[in-house]
Amino acid sequence: MAQFQSFANDLSENFDDKLTASSTPQKSNALSNRVSSVLSASYADAEIRDALRTLDEKSIRNSAETRRRLRLDVQKEVIERNGNVIKDFGCVAEQLKRIGTIITSLNQCCEDMRQHVVAARQENAPVLEEASTLLSLKQELETKKQLLDAFNKHFIITEEDTIVLTSAPEKVDEEFFAILKRVKQIYVDCQVLLGSENQRLGLELMDQSSRKLNMGYQKLYRWIQKEFKNLNLENPQISSIIRRALRALAERPSLFQSCLDFFAEAREHVLTDAFYAALTGSSIENDQNPMTKPIEFHAHDPLRYVGDMLAWTHSATVSERESLETLFISEGDEISKGFLAGREAEPWTAADGEVFDGRKALGDLVNRNVAGVARALRQRVEQVIQNHEDPVLLYKTANLVNFYRITFAKLLSPDSTLLATLSSLEDSSLRQFRTITSDTVSSIQADLATPPSDLRIPDFLDEALTQFAALLKSYDSSLTPPASRAADFEPILTQALNPFLAACERMAKETDEPVTSIFLANCIIAVKTTLAPYDFVQARVSELETQLASINSTLTEYQHAYFLHTSGLHPLLAALAPLDDTPESLLKIPTLPPFQHQPLSDASQTLDEFLPSALMDAIQNLRGLVSMKFAQEITAAAAEKFCEDFEFVEGRLGRVDELMEQREEEGEEEVEEEEGGKEEVGGEEGKSEDGEERGERKEEELVPLRSLFPRTSGEIRVLLS
Repeated sequence: MAQFQSFANDLSENFDDKLTASSTPQKSNALSNRVSSVLSASYADAEIRDALRTLDEKSIRNSAETRRRLRLDVQKEVIERNGNVIKDFGCVAEQLKRIGTIITSLNQCCEDMRQHVVAARQENAPVLEEASTLLSLKQELETKKQLLDAFNKHFIITEEDTIVLTSAPEKVDEEFFAILKRVKQIYVDCQVLLGSENQRLGLELMDQSSRKLNMGYQKLYRWIQKEFKNLNLENPQISSIIRRALRALAERPSLFQSCLDFFAEAREHVLTDAFYAALTGSSIENDQNPMTKPIEFHAHDPLRYVGDMLAWTHSATVSERESLETLFISEGDEISKGFLAGREAEPWTAADGEVFDGRKALGDLVNRNVAGVARALRQRVEQVIQNHEDPVLLYKTANLVNFYRITFAKLLSPDSTLLATLSSLEDSSLRQFRTITSDTVSSIQADLATPPSDLRIPDFLDEALTQFAALLKSYDSSLTPPASRAADFEPILTQALNPFLAACERMAKETDEPVTSIFLANCIIAVKTTLAPYDFVQARVSELETQLASINSTLTEYQHAYFLHTSGLHPLLAALAPLDDTPESLLKIPTLPPFQHQPLSDASQTLDEFLPSALMDAIQNLRGLVSMKFAQEITAAAAEKFCEDFEFVEGRLGRVDELMEQREEEGEEEVEEEEGGKEEVGGEEGKSEDGEERGERKEEELVPLRSLFPRTSGEIRVLLS
């Protein structure tokens, strides 16, 4: 390639020299076209590239002689190579002739062998046919043997398996359940054989498997009963074999129910024995447990005694339910499926048509297990109720029982014996509470006296409120639903509070005001203070506030009357009451006795003496009230009404003075006119005498009422504030 490039460069230089030296235009064009064609050749052409590669391999020197002989040298080389190829093909043709000879020989040998094979086949055909028949028979026998082995393996139970399934000494383990499952499957598969031609075989096998199944279930039934005698439900790792046995026995509902009855009876005795052991510290076998303090050790504290018994019962019930859930419903609804399958084997058990409900059966079983504990619990709690006459204790006991009754309702069915027992105990405690409260009220009503001298609440109400506060606190901690708390507590209000408050009202009726109102106010305030912190008695608190408002009004009127009479303002108000606001009526006021000069001056003096200590004296009237704030509110309201009354009197007196001044001015004008006329008629002597008489009368009539009663409403409000 490099040589060709050099050759092309040289050619281009020669061409340029010749083109410059040439004087003939035609030769220059021909040579230029030839060079252009050479230079325009593409080096990407495969043939040109191969030619250039060949030239490069030959290492041809680029000279004029070499370029002239290049075609001849190439043609010579091509001829030599073609001759070598022809020589090589001659050798190949020679070898092909030899191979043809060998193939002909092989074909002859194959033909001879084919003739020998045909002859041998004709001779061995009977033997092969007989061997084929024997092989077919052998295969048929082997198939029958396999079928027989499979049938025996599936439908026939060996003696060893039968012993494991039915023999009582043999233990119940995984092998037992595997054999039981296989026998059940055989019984089901025998139904397929009944549809074949040979029904006798199916009937015989079904009868055998049915008898073995029954014997297996009987063994399982006896084994479960034996295990139930020594079963420890407090053990968190109850044997999985027992759970599996129960699920398997559920396919025989009658046996399963019998096991449940036996188990319930055994657990009832166990729990009852445990309850007595917790009460006394020893079991029926008199085994003392020094680490456990018996419940009866706290029998002197009735509420704790009852609470400990109920707490133990709750703990035992929860443990019993959790343990039974592990036994009976920890793996879904396997027992329900077993019952459905068992109804086909025992169709008489399906007469009621009910579906087995695991949760309901569990609740019934727990109920039966704790029935003995419920009887013992009822006996002891009733003894506590009958032997105590403290109403607070009885009510707290009822609330405690109610608390556990609501708690047990989440664990047991509504018709549970234990729930019925707790409901009965709650009713019994409340009934005893009502009886004792009624007796207390009756004894108080028989011995009613007058209110105490200090007008404080009587001792029986103080004691009743102390007990009632304990009742409120106990009820507030109960589990009664918020929606019904007020309604449920209303009977307690009626029985334990209202009769005592009614007795106080009857005592107050034997006295006069303000003792009656003060005594009732003290009683109502004490009751309200006790009830106020609890939301479920707010309706009763509202009623008490209404009663207090009425008492407030009565005492305010009493204090107002005290202000009026003590201050001397009452006669003035009484005299002004019939008069209206017309000038004619107002001008009559100076003629009224209380508004004469001396009585009005005396009233003013009385008012001045009253005002300095008016508030202190008024509050002393209510000194029996336990609430000083209440007394101050009443006195302030009465003082305000007194101020309003004083403003009324002040206004009327001021109005009268204004009217009198107006009339005086009019009278002076008339007098002047009359005097002028008399001077002309009567002379100087008559004028002098009449003028003196009228002057003296006017001075006496024109004294302003406000000058005799000078106090203002502003001063009164300041002094009474």
